[in-house]
Amino acid sequence: MWLTPLYRRVVRVGLPAFLIAMTAGLWMADEGRRAMLTDGIAGVVEKIQSRDAFQVKMMTIEGASPAVDKALRGMLPIDLPASSFDIDLVALRLQVLQLDAIEDIDLRIKPGGVLSAVVKERVPALLWRHPRGIEMLDATGHRVAGVTSRDVRRDLPLIAGVGADQASEEALELIDAAGPILPRVRGLVRRGERRWDLVLDKGQQIKLPAEGAVTALGAAIAMHQAEDILGRDIRVVDLRNPSRPIVQLGTDAQNTIRSARGQPLLGPDGKPLEEEKGG
Repeated sequence: MWLTPLYRRVVRVGLPAFLIAMTAGLWMADEGRRAMLTDGIAGVVEKIQSRDAFQVKMMTIEGASPAVDKALRGMLPIDLPASSFDIDLVALRLQVLQLDAIEDIDLRIKPGGVLSAVVKERVPALLWRHPRGIEMLDATGHRVAGVTSRDVRRDLPLIAGVGADQASEEALELIDAAGPILPRVRGLVRRGERRWDLVLDKGQQIKLPAEGAVTALGAAIAMHQAEDILGRDIRVVDLRNPSRPIVQLGTDAQNTIRSARGQPLLGPDGKPLEEEKGG
């Protein structure tokens, strides 16, 4: 039994390991020794992290507007210079992506102690007017920033109504399809969160269907090019049922017809005017 390989292995390996573990356990049982060991390890770690090779001394930002640049620098959790071990790039990136104006950002620490931030900002494509104000949206409908008035970005198409931001891509398709009448377009109004009205100058509207709005608008433009319907006294072109388009005449055109029929004329509010009583 004393000469079995297992017993010899236990005596040669197990017994010394047990003695070492027991000695370490007895030494660590003292609170003062544990504190001394912990402080020693912390001191070594701090000494390593404080080396110049791990120091971040400056931050560079590319692709950001002045306002976003300022916001990014303000979001840095510590003052520079600082140890790279104190900067959580993953957490910082997630925090930065909360800014509406930023679509993406690449953060990395480069040689020489430089914290590099390469920013991709959202590109404003639309203005969305809603009960709380006016906001710039990108092509996907994501908020970019708020604006004080339409005049701030007159170069951007205007959409309005509840849920209009959720249909931004279709709105841009309609603006693109407007083509020949684009100079007359004043904006798009979302109706019932399901369809659009295209608003033109001179108080005209083109009511579009919930499905196939781009095709319907193309048909309306084709009618206009063939018959100049939008150049006439027409208030509404209703294409909600594309197979049965309806045209609503303006007040002047209606009064011409009513006059020929001997009917009372309509006032500006669309209601018949009272006939003058004889004296």
